[in-house]
Amino acid sequence: MRRFSQRNPLVTLSDLNVTPLIDLAFVLLIIFMITTPLLEHGLSLDLPGGGQPDRPLDKNDIRTVEVDQSGGYMLGGESMSLEQIEQKLVADHQSNPNILVYVRADHRGTYGAVAAVLNRCEENGITRVSLRTEPE
Repeated sequence: MRRFSQRNPLVTLSDLNVTPLIDLAFVLLIIFMITTPLLEHGLSLDLPGGGQPDRPLDKNDIRTVEVDQSGGYMLGGESMSLEQIEQKLVADHQSNPNILVYVRADHRGTYGAVAAVLNRCEENGITRVSLRTEPE
């Protein structure tokens, strides 16, 4: 004797349709594959050798200025002009006098771009500046 007749519209489904779930998994995989390379914001720099490894510092006190080979500037992963970087560093120095400015510059770049950053820091009383190199 059958439990449900074929005339009865209430037929139970004994299996779960997983096709939409597989489609969703593939869409999420594709989204993550596309967005992951876009998360890198730093410049690709070839730093000069020398120097010592760093002592541990408070990460909230560090501001990193990057100078690429063509003389472009970045602060905190965001491309800015030298004037914008100066304004941001002065504002940060006024709110926290313990900030440390790291200057990362490509060794093939011009000295003038690095000197401009150092000069702006000195003019505004930011004395804790470190030129970054690759440790040997």
